[in-house]
Amino acid sequence: MTHCLNCGAERDADICAVCGLGSSAAEFSLRRRLLNHTAIFLLGALALVVASGRYPALELDGILIFIGIMFFLTLGVAIWVERRALRHAEVEALKRVYYGLVPLPWLLAILLLANGALDNSVPRTERVRVIGKFAMHGPVANRRLIVNSWRPGSRVERVPVDLGDYDRFSTGDLADVRVKEGLVGIPWVAGVSRP
Repeated sequence: MTHCLNCGAERDADICAVCGLGSSAAEFSLRRRLLNHTAIFLLGALALVVASGRYPALELDGILIFIGIMFFLTLGVAIWVERRALRHAEVEALKRVYYGLVPLPWLLAILLLANGALDNSVPRTERVRVIGKFAMHGPVANRRLIVNSWRPGSRVERVPVDLGDYDRFSTGDLADVRVKEGLVGIPWVAGVSRP
């Protein structure tokens, strides 16, 4: 006994008793739904990248690496579901895993926005020395000042900055980094200035 590709109900004939679709029609319906969910997932991934720049977390690199891994894992599961559906194999468990992963970038984007927007903590200022600079150009430009760390267990911090701050600081300069604790405990950079 297998499950219908469209509604997930158990079926023992070619026509599903619950939704009334045959195997080919159910496969088409599943592929259309996968396409729509993938579009929602991709928009969420873009929203997360944009949201991460609004209140940049100190651990932004780790967050973006995690999202990148989840992005390719989720797309891999979608491709696996689609390939199994072409062979009319069982896809119900994989389909549920995929549908569960689709809202993840949206939830993380909302979490990062709420972490900064609803944060009432007083910013603390950390005096640091600029060790280096990093810039990645593209549609969503990424600029960082690499500074000595004030946190135990870390040697350097990669502080996200805008273009003006990136151009204003050179290697060896002193900088004041204003850090806020964040609503959910994710510290984020409120600003960078000269001492």
